[in-house]
Parts: sequence; C-alpha cells; structure tokens
Amino acid sequence: MKNYKHIFFDLDHTLWDYDTNAQLALHELYDHYKFEQHVPFNKDTFVQSFFEVNNELWSLFNRHQIQREHIRERRFATIFERLKTKIHIIPQQLDFEYVELCPTKSAVFEGAHDILDYLKERYQLHIITNGFDDVQTIKMKSAKLDHYFDVIVTSENSMSRKPSAPIFEQALQRTGAILNESIMIGDNLESDIQGARDFGMDHVWFNPTKQTSDFPPTYEIQMLSQLRNLL
Repeated sequence: MKNYKHIFFDLDHTLWDYDTNAQLALHELYDHYKFEQHVPFNKDTFVQSFFEVNNELWSLFNRHQIQREHIRERRFATIFERLKTKIHIIPQQLDFEYVELCPTKSAVFEGAHDILDYLKERYQLHIITNGFDDVQTIKMKSAKLDHYFDVIVTSENSMSRKPSAPIFEQALQRTGAILNESIMIGDNLESDIQGARDFGMDHVWFNPTKQTSDFPPTYEIQMLSQLRNLL
C-alpha cells in the first residue's frame, strides 16, 4: 500500500446521492405543478425519463460536445417530447426551479459521513467534480459535507473537466499534492477512473451496482465503508 497523503473525491454519485436527491426534487415539482392533471405520465415515468435524458446530456458535456447552458435548455424539453407531451405545458422556469431545488436535498450514500470522519484525521481531502461552482457549493452545505474538504476543483473553476488531464493537473497544483501520494475516488468509469488512470493517478472505483470494466482499476469497492480496509 502506497503512503497516500491526498485523497480526491468525486461528489455526485460518489458521496452526494444524486439519484435520490433528484427524485425528491422531481416529485416535489410534479406535485407543485399538478402535472397529474395535465400530462399522460406518472411520477415514476417522469423520473425515469429525466435520468435517461440527463445522463445523455451530461455525457455530451463531459465529451465537450455541448456547453452548460445546453443542458438546461434541452433537458426538460427533451423529456416532454419523449413522453409525447406538448412542450407548451412545461412551466417556463421548470429547469431553473429544478436546479434551485435539487442541490438543497441532503441525501448521501450510506456511510459517507462516517468514512469522511475517519479519513479526515489521516489525509488531506479534496473534491474534483465536473459540476458547477454554485450548485456544488449548495449541495455540499446541504449535506454537511463542506467542512471535510480543503480544495474544491470544479469544471468551472478549472476550465477543464474529467477525464481530461488538465483538471487533474490543476488539482495537484492547487493542493500541493504529489502524484504518487494521491488517489482518486469516484463512480464514473470514464470521467473518474479512466481519467485518473490516464493521468497516472491511483484510483478507487466506487461501484455499488457491480458494473463490469474493460480494465482493472487500482481498487474497487461497493460500499464507502470499505475504504477503511484500503486507506
């Protein structure tokens, strides 16, 4: 085991439970706008379609094929189109309200606070996220995660995004970390794991759904509590 000194965490889907928090926000908006009276789909279908469209748009964003504003412009319009619902039914401010509401939800993955308490006493902890400054700050405060981390590197404040090398380079520069004393922990096989691997950084694949990979990560866990046995 290497003598790690700096741990870089991804935020969404690794610590902050994006799926649970998004579902809570979408259910709240569905009820607020009384969609059941106007649309041919229920809450579960609404949520499922959101995740499909949102994942597609974020994948395009991470590959530099669209910009941030395109995610917010296209997201709900695409969802309603796919659900065969007239676009004019969408409240004009729906995406704005979703972006305001979702980050205030506080669900984290099981054991997140316990493992961060453990690691904080032993390592310097940081975040590398493809999210945006304003949204990620609210998420971390809402979930009481903010006090664990020394440096927060985002796609916005670094002008780069995982899996590209520049965001990892900036993370090392801004934290004063050395590559062989650093390790990345994340869920996304492309942006977190392949990105760290290509950069030469050790990595832990947080893989609670037991997906398969074309290459072996440095380490793999299904629960955050397993980090106690690795670090």
